[in-house]
Amino acid sequence: MGLGILLALPEAQSKQERLMDLNLQPPAAVCGATHEPFTAGQRVVSFLVRDPAQPEILRHDIAEAALPQFTPGGPVVCRWVHAYKPRKPGENADRALKLTAETLFLTLADPATEPTAENVRLVQFLALMLERKRVLKPRGRSADGERLRLEHAKTKQVYEVPAGELTPEFFVQVQSQLSVLVGEPSAPAA
Repeated sequence: MGLGILLALPEAQSKQERLMDLNLQPPAAVCGATHEPFTAGQRVVSFLVRDPAQPEILRHDIAEAALPQFTPGGPVVCRWVHAYKPRKPGENADRALKLTAETLFLTLADPATEPTAENVRLVQFLALMLERKRVLKPRGRSADGERLRLEHAKTKQVYEVPAGELTPEFFVQVQSQLSVLVGEPSAPAA
């Protein structure tokens, strides 16, 4: 069983506002496929999946070894691999409950998270959006010129994001990926 992210948002909000503020439950302590508890340091694959039956984004945390047993049940928005860290006693779980563009970027761009082909475009777009909002500050390119170096304004941590061309095709692909996350655009009023 995965954990749910409920999109309980007014219709008047824009896609960007919905992307900036999704409510999220904390990471699971057990595998969504096998229902076995995770152990500290175990490799876990986390998925955000759009539920085709209702306006929800579901989070699924699956042990890497159990991936063959997992079926997403809808379009995968993104996925990332990370080492499981059990929550400390007394730790405030509510802090991690809100998925924002910033927290999604920090999760996907974290050096401990293995990049996937599904996420590179999303990370590039989030970096562009957060740079415009001055959450990230440009710090040049990596030595090989293949990655942009961006400093997170609050933490001063530097993240490296694959450099890419911002072509019309890039934005069409990002729009398609984001529509899975925040829903299709409304039809224009006649």
